[in-house]
Amino acid sequence: MKREKPIRILIADDHYIVRIGLVALVNTEPDMEVIAEAADGAQAVEFFGQFQPDLVLMDSRMPMKNGVEAVREIRKKNPAARVLMLTAYDGDHDITRALAAGAQGYVLKNSTGDKLIPAIRAVAAGQKWLPQEVAGRLASRKSFEQLTPREIQVLNEMAKGLANKEIADALKITEYTAKDHLKSIMAKLRVADRTEAVTVAIQRGIIQL
Repeated sequence: MKREKPIRILIADDHYIVRIGLVALVNTEPDMEVIAEAADGAQAVEFFGQFQPDLVLMDSRMPMKNGVEAVREIRKKNPAARVLMLTAYDGDHDITRALAAGAQGYVLKNSTGDKLIPAIRAVAAGQKWLPQEVAGRLASRKSFEQLTPREIQVLNEMAKGLANKEIADALKITEYTAKDHLKSIMAKLRVADRTEAVTVAIQRGIIQL
């Protein structure tokens, strides 16, 4: 059934140039209309309540409140809210967190307009939208053993350049336990050293700098 009114869209992105480009792209479509722009996650939540858009086009990493937290809050207030993530981050953890928070679609910023516009229409119509490259990332996740919350804490400290004893002190564990966690992390991430562990963890979205 053809929609009579245009899809009312809230765009949330902290980069002004990106936001302006998205507004211009979306407003060229006769069945779409940008009704509000948010520069951070907190503003996205506020403007959602104020304008009640049909769809939120949400960046994942923004100041004040990140996109995933904003999605969670929006969906808690309105379980019927439709959210499409538009982000530069394609790590399997990034994608999983966004979908778990309640986003119904996930599109990468390197996508062209002819890929984004159908995604907006689909999610606004109540469908899920995961492009092939995103679905592929999620599929690859299943082949990895998942890290524990404590192991992620160790990784975060390791990313700061801390040695084992410093990590142990920071997390109030023994140095032996810290080494044990490090060994497990490297096995699960399938890496050979600490630097590679941090690099892979950042790429997959397990930790953020």
